[in-house]
Amino acid sequence: MPRLFTALEIPRDAALSLSLLRGGLPGARWIDVENYHLTLRFIGDVEGHVADEIANALDRVHRPSFSLTLSGVGAFGQKKPHAVWAGASASPDLAGLQGEIDRICQRLGIPADPRKFMPHVTLARLRNSSPLDVAQYLSARGNFSTLPFRIGRFVLMSSRDSVGGGPYIVEEAWPLSGADARAASRVASASDASRIMR
Repeated sequence: MPRLFTALEIPRDAALSLSLLRGGLPGARWIDVENYHLTLRFIGDVEGHVADEIANALDRVHRPSFSLTLSGVGAFGQKKPHAVWAGASASPDLAGLQGEIDRICQRLGIPADPRKFMPHVTLARLRNSSPLDVAQYLSARGNFSTLPFRIGRFVLMSSRDSVGGGPYIVEEAWPLSGADARAASRVASASDASRIMR
């Protein structure tokens, strides 16, 4: 059964900037560039009819397109680091979109995520990386930032169980207003191979 989550795709230029952060950290399994994304709401393994209910409910989300900047890097797991990530600059539009999707999921009975929403793009999963190596990696890249890019749509993605995350498949996409469909797919498309199943 696929594992579902809603996400924002990372456009090519920003993904290229992120890819320059790869390397220099022992024990890191780097995420493939085409699998970069920013998770809005983890949904989990659900039955097909529940997935349909979620997709139908997400049809009601009407929010404006917005600009987003990725900046800064960090790690999850202080004493035993298990992932490194690039953060997203504070954005009321991003917070509003995420909050609305979260409320829709909760109304449909999807359990709330116990972790506070912290927008990020996972760069690597870590296995036996020393906290010192991670600290040195992060301090050398602390001034990381992308140019602002336009978010023209959000997507429902699925993943199969695999080592290190991915491949991720776009199951359905919803445009944000103010972004015509062509521009939305061009601006927000992380991969030309993205497919949308309607």
